[in-house]
Amino acid sequence: MTYRGPYKVRVENKPEPRIEHPNDAIVRVTRAAICGSDLHLYHGLIPDTRIGHTFGHEIVGVVEEVGSSVRHLARGDRVMVPFNISCGSCYFCSRGLLSNCHNVNPNATAIGGIYGYSHSAGGYDGGQAELVRVPFADVGPMIMPDWLDEDDALMLTDAFSTGYFGAQLGEIAERETVVVLGAGPVGLAAARSAWFMGAGRVIVVDHLDYRLEKARTFAFAETVAIGEHRDLVVEMKRLTDGLGADVVIDAVGAEADGSALQHITSAKLKLQGGSPVALNWAIDSVRKGGRVAVLGAYGPLPSAIRFGDAMNKGVTIRANQAPVKRQWPRLLEHIRNGDVRPGELLTHRLPLEHIGEGYHMFSSKLDDCIKPAIIPGTE
Repeated sequence: MTYRGPYKVRVENKPEPRIEHPNDAIVRVTRAAICGSDLHLYHGLIPDTRIGHTFGHEIVGVVEEVGSSVRHLARGDRVMVPFNISCGSCYFCSRGLLSNCHNVNPNATAIGGIYGYSHSAGGYDGGQAELVRVPFADVGPMIMPDWLDEDDALMLTDAFSTGYFGAQLGEIAERETVVVLGAGPVGLAAARSAWFMGAGRVIVVDHLDYRLEKARTFAFAETVAIGEHRDLVVEMKRLTDGLGADVVIDAVGAEADGSALQHITSAKLKLQGGSPVALNWAIDSVRKGGRVAVLGAYGPLPSAIRFGDAMNKGVTIRANQAPVKRQWPRLLEHIRNGDVRPGELLTHRLPLEHIGEGYHMFSSKLDDCIKPAIIPGTE
């Protein structure tokens, strides 16, 4: 897959990736996915997204080749690859902040490296391809347990792990009320994971009926349709005895609907780092002294965020790109115990040759698409 400009992607032949460092591996991709964050790239919202770049940071595959220094992987190993690229030894990696690695992205001081996420995230080609180069191969990839289904593994490489991380960021206490803004894959994962943390009530907010239905059946959540309420914040207060939720998770990010002005100034004119509608709803819907967890991706430009409201209410805001591999031990136990099947969030499977159709379908919310998987080598 190659990027040709906003709303334009196509499949073409590129030089095969090669070992560039002794710690590299080359992985033949058997599963990839299109992420909601990829849509920000597709829509032209992420800085320094260059023509010819290959997207894709959710990767499952088989090791084809390893560099001379790789000790824990061998040709033929089935691996799942976290979206974070991390060295494993810098100041931040040593403290578990694998998404903030200091050695893998020369273009930013905040974010680490991410596969297929523009040159602002390191410029690494991603996994919506037949082959992908995996740096620091002894740090990131994990050999898949024999019992783990590939669809479940694929969802652990980002979307479900990120949702689980959001529930962690919320520091949910037993029987608390949790509101999740956005019923895409990450929001659905956050809502389902909130129960694992002891939530007493989970409410999911979205504007699409089919995604709200998925929230009811997959995440066992109450649902609120944005279009049915003149003021969402007032409805959130009504549902929580006038107090607000204990925890609100923003799983929407830069392209939130709800305000024509914010959408135009962010998505169209690029004057903001993303529409702040969801984040402002989160700040105003949480109770005084509550917690807001931000999983939605925003750009580096300023946004019109209600920070005064957050300060005056004593709101704790926690945010980061998920350090994916940290979540895997607990999530693998949940899967093995039958608590959850993350692969149930996948609704469509397309060959790599049809990835343009997949982007259009996912972007336009066609055919009740929740999450599309890309499977190279199929027709």
